[in-house]
Amino acid sequence: MWSRRQGHLRPTVCGVEELRRRRREQEAALRKARREQQLVSKRLLREDAPEEAGEGCVAAILGEAEELCLYTLGNLIVESEAVRRQLLPQGIVPALAACIQSPHVAVLEALGYALSQLLQAKEAPEKIIPSILASTLPQHMLQMLQPGPKLNPGVAVEFAWCLHYIICSQVSNPLLIGHGALSTLGLLLLDLAGAVQRTEDAGLELLACPVLRCLSNLLTEAAVETVGGQMQLRDERVVAALFILLQFFFQKQPSLLPEGLWLLNNLTANSPSFCTSLLSLDLIEPLLQLLPVSNVVSVMVLTVLCNVAEKGPAYCQRLWPGPLLPTLLHTLAFSDTEVVGQSLELLHLLFLYQPEAVQVFLQQSGLQALERHQEEAQLQDRVYALRQTALQG
Repeated sequence: MWSRRQGHLRPTVCGVEELRRRRREQEAALRKARREQQLVSKRLLREDAPEEAGEGCVAAILGEAEELCLYTLGNLIVESEAVRRQLLPQGIVPALAACIQSPHVAVLEALGYALSQLLQAKEAPEKIIPSILASTLPQHMLQMLQPGPKLNPGVAVEFAWCLHYIICSQVSNPLLIGHGALSTLGLLLLDLAGAVQRTEDAGLELLACPVLRCLSNLLTEAAVETVGGQMQLRDERVVAALFILLQFFFQKQPSLLPEGLWLLNNLTANSPSFCTSLLSLDLIEPLLQLLPVSNVVSVMVLTVLCNVAEKGPAYCQRLWPGPLLPTLLHTLAFSDTEVVGQSLELLHLLFLYQPEAVQVFLQQSGLQALERHQEEAQLQDRVYALRQTALQG
């Protein structure tokens, strides 16, 4: 009766996009200052001590000249389809694959920027992404996202967005899963959760957003089960880490809550083990605390709870008793039909698998709460069915 609720996330505008735009503007100013400083450094090297310029200085200068070419290339790519048409036959993808092996952080960050611009082109799914997937770039991108002392936040942000655009194209996500993308992103999620506990750095959400989107979208792939992708994430630590991030978003960046809740939805939709983790870690009440944020967040929270409840009597028994029923009576008073609809679905599952919930519902004026919506066209059938179930119970 109840359909699975996995959802696929496409690139959308959210609060983090604005932060990312501002970061780009700041980086542009820094690059200009760095370029001017580099020109001065070159003049000093040439005029004062050319014979003392060691290999390290030369390498740094070459790397900087390369931080600048790639950013220029990225700007040209995003502005002109004609430029993209010329670059592809001339071997832009192999050239980028060579650049990703650079030891210079500035080059890697600029490469990520240029590649992300290329991947956002309208023709990317047909003409660009297949070539990228056939190269060594995906493996190297995943290496850039490996947690550890070598992880650079700026580089990781750029390549996480690159990975997000590739995944959204759905050209060959099983290939990425086979390369261990779920495992890498899951470990990065754990690392981000640890980082938000150690610092209040407002820049962490710039990396969290694409990582959450990548994981959410990969979990919708049928190939996840066939290649053991779920096994790569089957760990209570993933759920605990996700809730740490949700609390961080709740306090610092509420616009990112839907990103985390979509991942939680896709984790719990087809996996009893993740639903068990949600219950065993006592995370139902923290989840309910997110309901007042917005109608969008409310719908997603209720959807996750439906994922848990539809797993059967043992799961509904763990949801009951507690704050869930009073909360549902409260959400039934909402004016938003989606919120009310998800509340009705959750109540139906509770009545089905936990019959004693019916009596408590009736004792707490549940029928009156239902009557508020019996004239609403979108809810009439569900209200009637639930009312009949309650009366028969």
